[in-house]
Amino acid sequence: MIEVDIPNFGSLRLTHLVLDYNGTLAFDGRLISGVADQLDSLAEHLHVHIITADTFGSVHRAFSSSPFTVHVLPPGSEAEGKAVYVRRLGCPSSVCIGNGRNDRLMLREAALGIAVLQGEGAASQALLAADIVISDIITALGLLLHPRRLTATLRC
Repeated sequence: MIEVDIPNFGSLRLTHLVLDYNGTLAFDGRLISGVADQLDSLAEHLHVHIITADTFGSVHRAFSSSPFTVHVLPPGSEAEGKAVYVRRLGCPSSVCIGNGRNDRLMLREAALGIAVLQGEGAASQALLAADIVISDIITALGLLLHPRRLTATLRC
């Protein structure tokens, strides 16, 4: 669990990390360098879930030997599927990271939504739904590894 009290934002008691794959953890279907190590470190504190439409068909290969939960969504209603997944886990205990239009609902539902703006860009709806917008996944995961950074960003 990651716990942090943020003045004028609230208390976060996070147990689930839900991540989009393509555009967030991967670029053109290939895992971004350094992501696996940071996810391994976060798995000591959070249950890690990768949820994706798997555009490039590579998510299972990327995480074949990891303890993370990988969930591939059927095509057609990815945005709602991601939001339903987060609701089932429990929105108040979830942090979500994504970049796409189909991530906007899960970012809004989560106790903490983080949008990343990387090589594939980020949908404006995802940016508006997020609590934090960050330049890259390594920095975003670093916020969770060092939660006092969240306080610096979110407090009023």
